[in-house]
Amino acid sequence: MTSGSLLVDAMTAIARDVDAVFDALLPVPADPRARLVEAMRYAAIGGGKRLRPLLLCATSAMYGVDRDAALRAGAAVEAIHVYSLIHDDLPCMDNDDLRHGKPTVHLAFDEATAVLAGDALHDFAFEVLADPATSADPFVQVELVRTLGRASGCSGMAGGQMMDLVAEQSEFDLPTVTRLQQLKTGALLGAAVELGAILGRVPHEGRTHLRGYARDIGLAFQIVDDLIDHEGDATVAGKAVGKDAKAGKETFVSLLGPDRAREQARLLVEQAIAHLAPHGKEADLLRAVARYIVERDH
Repeated sequence: MTSGSLLVDAMTAIARDVDAVFDALLPVPADPRARLVEAMRYAAIGGGKRLRPLLLCATSAMYGVDRDAALRAGAAVEAIHVYSLIHDDLPCMDNDDLRHGKPTVHLAFDEATAVLAGDALHDFAFEVLADPATSADPFVQVELVRTLGRASGCSGMAGGQMMDLVAEQSEFDLPTVTRLQQLKTGALLGAAVELGAILGRVPHEGRTHLRGYARDIGLAFQIVDDLIDHEGDATVAGKAVGKDAKAGKETFVSLLGPDRAREQARLLVEQAIAHLAPHGKEADLLRAVARYIVERDH
């Protein structure tokens, strides 16, 4: 099987399986909470690349983790990602109309429901990680929760989003933009890889190469996102493009130029793949994901 077909098959399977987990764990209640759960399902089911669950499942598979357990953890990471998108799209943040090719949650429902849907997906993530169905080992449960919590909060994704808001009134240099993106985008991608290894009971010191891989693909992912925002097609991207320039934000593209940015992304992917040298064919899917990151157009 070629790396391309391996990735296509894996992406098809992860999209189907993560949707099935959300569908099973988010039944619509027959009471006034129904609108909230419908909004959660609207945001969580049937959209996105599922890159984070894919990374988690690909990593955990290298260590023989049961796929059902990995999918539950993958849905938890995806729930954090989806909640962040719901809140990012709100009028008080990025004020976006389109996400994954359909109206954003606050337009499809209303702002109050969107806020609650994001909040509830955030809580859902930790409920799933702490459930014995994900891992019966309380030490694994605690490490899963702590790792995702750190990657989601002020030391991770939320901190990066705050920096992104400040960026509209500031001139950031390349190290600051890099730090912003390591938090806003990279932290959750890194957590996905780390959670897969935690489920596989890999000790902290045994995950150094995986953290290096995740760090490099996280930066490469954001550079490509900046390129898509700079020169992409909103119809293909499934979201608005050209937002960063309009907001006056410094990005990898504005600081490096498109050609240097593209080359930097390529070098980061090569470096990420080099981190996987201790592994054989069992890491081929992680290698394919890294290559996909620089080849994607949305």
